[in-house]
Amino acid sequence: MEEVTFDPALIQAIFKHIWTRRALEREKNEGNDGTDCEVGTGTLKKTRTTSANSNALKLSCELLRIFITGFELDDEAVQRSAMIAEAEGAGKIEGTHLERILPQLLLDF
Repeated sequence: MEEVTFDPALIQAIFKHIWTRRALEREKNEGNDGTDCEVGTGTLKKTRTTSANSNALKLSCELLRIFITGFELDDEAVQRSAMIAEAEGAGKIEGTHLERILPQLLLDF
């Protein structure tokens, strides 16, 4: 029986959001003077995108699953999940509720 883990598409979306935000912050801080330099054959730093392959996403999902299930969740994380569950009318906290607060947990970590 395979253990339930996070959806790789969700983790990829979170990663892309962070990468995009950091790239925009870097561009804002550096100005225009470093964004047009060449970093590889035929690519510009400004147009190059960051990506993760499927194995990296699977590993990230597994590490996050271990992080969530292997360690005690603090009261704040449980409260956040409980608020989402309560808003949906659920009687207990499920994995989907934890998935929704995952970005917050990672930022708190």
